[in-house]
Amino acid sequence: MISLDSNITELYRVGKTTAKLLKKLGLETISDLLFYFPFRYDDFANCESISELRIGEAAQITGTIELIQNKKSFKRKMYVTEAMVSDDSGSLKVIWFNQPYLAKTFRAGDKLSLAGKVTEDYSGPTMISPVAEKISAGSLLHTKGLIPNYHSTENLTQKQIRYLMREAMALTNQVIDWLPSDIARRLGLTPLGQALELIHFPKSYEDITAAQTRLGFTELFLRQLKSALIKQELQGRQSIPIKFHEKETKEFVASLPFKLTGAQKKTAWEILRDLEKPIPMSRLLEGDVGSGKTLVIALALLNVALNKKKSVVMVPTAILATQHQQYLTKLFAAYDFKIALLTGSHKDEEAATADIIVGTHALIQKNVKFTNLALAVVDEQHRFGVGQRRKILDFNSLPSQTPHFLSMTATPIPRSLALTIYGDLDLSIINEMPLGRLPVITKIISEDERATAYDFIREEIKTGRQAFVVCPLIDESDKLGAKSVKAEHLHLDEVIFPDLKVGLLHGKLKPKEKEAIMAAFLNKEIQILVATAVIEVGVDVPNATLMIIEGAERFGLAQLHQFRGRVGRSDMQSHCLLFTSAGEKTSAKTLERLAALTKYHDGLTLAKIDLKLRGAGETYGLMQSGFPEFDILSLFDYEKIKDAQDEAKTLIASDPGLLKHPLIKAKLGAWENHAHLE
Repeated sequence: MISLDSNITELYRVGKTTAKLLKKLGLETISDLLFYFPFRYDDFANCESISELRIGEAAQITGTIELIQNKKSFKRKMYVTEAMVSDDSGSLKVIWFNQPYLAKTFRAGDKLSLAGKVTEDYSGPTMISPVAEKISAGSLLHTKGLIPNYHSTENLTQKQIRYLMREAMALTNQVIDWLPSDIARRLGLTPLGQALELIHFPKSYEDITAAQTRLGFTELFLRQLKSALIKQELQGRQSIPIKFHEKETKEFVASLPFKLTGAQKKTAWEILRDLEKPIPMSRLLEGDVGSGKTLVIALALLNVALNKKKSVVMVPTAILATQHQQYLTKLFAAYDFKIALLTGSHKDEEAATADIIVGTHALIQKNVKFTNLALAVVDEQHRFGVGQRRKILDFNSLPSQTPHFLSMTATPIPRSLALTIYGDLDLSIINEMPLGRLPVITKIISEDERATAYDFIREEIKTGRQAFVVCPLIDESDKLGAKSVKAEHLHLDEVIFPDLKVGLLHGKLKPKEKEAIMAAFLNKEIQILVATAVIEVGVDVPNATLMIIEGAERFGLAQLHQFRGRVGRSDMQSHCLLFTSAGEKTSAKTLERLAALTKYHDGLTLAKIDLKLRGAGETYGLMQSGFPEFDILSLFDYEKIKDAQDEAKTLIASDPGLLKHPLIKAKLGAWENHAHLE
């Protein structure tokens, strides 16, 4: 009998090839599938007539195929399927690329439901690569109502995922609702099985809200339980007290080529006072991109090293780890400190004897132990789950000694929420930018301004500056119509800037290749670096003053703010140029969203605007900017987060070991093991 634990291949239409693609998304069982939530919904609730279609907007229509045929495009070496679809009000041209089978699947006279974006060419309104269903095929799954969209992988379509999700819905009655009924009743939460049905196939926005509220509470409740248990455990642990070396610290600060801001001094002092205590520090350092968090961390690392004890700094990417290691080596050049690097592809032989070890997840995955480890620093706190956090507490080879724990995040959230989300952490906030920093001038560039923008980029580079160019994709995709780094690199290198050195960086490159490219960019051997979102986090190139973002409408505001934070990291004026996708009419809503980036420079304001403009059709949460574990609930929904904290505290107070709640204990263990092992 098929069950939640059954392999996904038990579902109809899932063969070996599809199973491999699903596994790339972490989906191996039917339970995995049910708990794989949509990140967005297309609203095709209202069927429109062809005469009412608006250029540049998504729409759903029903019509009859008048003719359909395949053509061979010799210029682009692909098949083009063209159809003419009509209703009582008019006709519409429809085009699909590289799907010649559609001319056999659909015939003249078939009645279709079509959903997609409306564009325009010489013949009038056109739909390019819309989703299409025969109306005679029964209930419409892809083109009618609120249609879920899921993060996918190459060669796995949204249609395939939705078909499988529809099959899996039959098993929601097997889902065990582990949340105590009194909590669900008190907070008016939808039962878990019903919430899963509503999140995947909602009939209204109210359904989405009810499902998100229940599933979002689930995530927050588990996090709050874990935080409460960690806090309980830490109270009984011992740490190595780190004596504050006042004289040496003042000399180090005086030797810097810049002055610390008041916020940097305040947060550094909070951390240094915590380090002097014999109980483990547990603190979160929050500061917007470019606010100088790394220098504050350096003051803590300095004092630990002067006490002849060790520190570990864990970051999310190998590029960032390498840069941190190089930065700290340069910063502490006057001291006899050993600073080692440990990533998946690189291990310093002297890591065991180093004073400071900088690394990635490899630090956890290889179960490395350190003698006299006094401080563990985690950069980009949101990218590591609480399960990983728990492992960090056990880094020290002596079980009786727990390292002081300091995490950093650039995710902009209000103080009240940070205190609530991370119930076991004290909070330090850097709310000033370093002295002399100029706001990055941000502009939206239309297609007819592109040539002028290229001239400006060339002039900036001639003065010795460097530029980032960010693209949404690695490879070309006709369906998305978005630029890829490979194609854009070729275009810029051979056509636009043949006289300049243009580099290429993306996630499919080997770690050593990435490191070599970043090193060349840092050494000014590369003048323009074309990259994917791999450069979002932390990469610091002070000489780079230009950030060009292709297909800017495809990124969230918070992620665009992260990209922009890669420039403006010196006293030189920097610019961020936002290009929208060529050949597409940018909607008023998109322009409003991008315009916010030209007006505001702090991440908190932008995150709030992003959330407001995306509305209920988007899954709440800042998927791209930070806290990816909060897939469902808005970071600004303080009341719901506070409810989760209060319920968790009450439960732990009455049942510290969760002995009376075996279902919750089992769920917490499974959730902790599953969290952020990518």
